[in-house]
Amino acid sequence: MALSRLSSTAGRLCSPTPATACSLLHRQLSTASDTITIDISVPFTAHRCDPPPPTITTTPSELLTFFRDMATMRRMEIAADSLYKAKLIRGFCHLYDGQEAVAVGMEAAITKKDCIITAYRDHCLFLGRGGTLEESFAELMGRRDGCSKGKGGSMHFYKKESGFYGGHGIVGAQVPLGIGLAFGQKYLKDESVTFALYGDGAANQGQLFEALNIAALWDLPAILVCENNHYGMGTAEWRAAKSPAYYKRGDYVPGLKVDGMDAFAVKKACQFAKEHALKNGPIILEMDTYRYHGHSMSDPGSTYRTRDEISGVRQERDPVERIRKLILAHDLATDKELKDIEKELRKEVDDSVAKAKESALPDSSELFTNIYAKGYGVQSYGADRKELRAVLP
Repeated sequence: MALSRLSSTAGRLCSPTPATACSLLHRQLSTASDTITIDISVPFTAHRCDPPPPTITTTPSELLTFFRDMATMRRMEIAADSLYKAKLIRGFCHLYDGQEAVAVGMEAAITKKDCIITAYRDHCLFLGRGGTLEESFAELMGRRDGCSKGKGGSMHFYKKESGFYGGHGIVGAQVPLGIGLAFGQKYLKDESVTFALYGDGAANQGQLFEALNIAALWDLPAILVCENNHYGMGTAEWRAAKSPAYYKRGDYVPGLKVDGMDAFAVKKACQFAKEHALKNGPIILEMDTYRYHGHSMSDPGSTYRTRDEISGVRQERDPVERIRKLILAHDLATDKELKDIEKELRKEVDDSVAKAKESALPDSSELFTNIYAKGYGVQSYGADRKELRAVLP
């Protein structure tokens, strides 16, 4: 299932538990035109700019959509964990659970004309850009129906038609590519921006500063987003960075520190950043966030941080639970109704996993596609396709 807005979920909401689900839907529709003012959890901290106000307005529909979207992302990553342990996902696999507010809040502030490019922790960003669960699981398992035809795997999700230019496995390499996208946007004068995401582990990369320099010189509509989950692999930020205030790293470029566990703070910051970038050029956003899993599935995530630290963040800052509390506080749904939605999402995820498992593996000829220009490269011949011939310029 693609992440959907409230208007497209009415039928599904009424299917699992008709009485409670239809009651919830009726309450949503009756308050659809209402606006709710929400205080940002932690005030923004700014560098070389005035921060936006620490409040934002929303609607019941958006609150419930945020909950559904983040709960879907959370369930998808939990399912990916199980598939990896069952050896149905191979290679590297970096999970995003805990950081969902960044993907959802950013998407709520922009359009599909705006571009997003990120590193290898990319599953949820792809889902936010309109990708489906089935495409995601098929790609994770290397199947033909995956978003990259099963050839990219966990680190190389892609959806160009929705402005999602991938997951990239080389640390920091996506930032110069993102600046290139922003150059194209300015050249075409289409009033769109590029969000180039990277982690605190990549924040010390030289190529990041080189790319930022050219973006500032040319006033490109680029927004550099540091998803600071506080650990570059197993190294704490304070051990790797003399100055872990990543929003100030641009020096001559403005920056904003954001509570990356609050989807509404992220939305407000991204709206502010887009407006700034279109008028004045690049800006840096530091999203103060946290990952619950280790760096990758090969990392237990508990050797360099305590279990108490992880459980403390879950209890005090969890992005899904924050939205749940807001929904309950404004009487938009009952706790049981929200749990019913989560049960429905779990079934949708399980169904998508089952469908993805039925997808075939890519044909062996796919090994030689998307590498060389058409007419060149290695091609297979013969009845058994085992004879290889190289044709080079």
